[in-house]
Amino acid sequence: MHNQIYNQIFFTNVLRLLDERGWTKEQLAELSGVSTSFISDLTNGRANPSLRIMEQLADALETPLPALLETTDLDSKSLALLTGDKGDGLPEGFERVSVVLTAHHAYAVKKWAEYAREKLKKYTSSPFNIVS
Repeated sequence: MHNQIYNQIFFTNVLRLLDERGWTKEQLAELSGVSTSFISDLTNGRANPSLRIMEQLADALETPLPALLETTDLDSKSLALLTGDKGDGLPEGFERVSVVLTAHHAYAVKKWAEYAREKLKKYTSSPFNIVS
């Protein structure tokens, strides 16, 4: 299920960048070496891209691949609807986020993340609750 979520995040970011740049899928295909039909399938949620293909598309879009996988302009409910998921595997009251911060702020957030991981341990001790 998590793979499907990342595919959804990836293709929504590809579509966003195409729109921002005024590019067509054909132009992206030409720049990336990925077929137009595969790009169409990808952006319609019907393709499962390999890491190599995602790297080719990211390079053509001049965007680091992690940036295309970390965040999306879709809210979590919309993403869940697209993937058929009921949530992201986290207990209620927890949320996964991705941000770019200054070194000072990143240090504070890492400390908060350590605290949250400790709190989550009580949820992961059951064999029925899996949190990645």
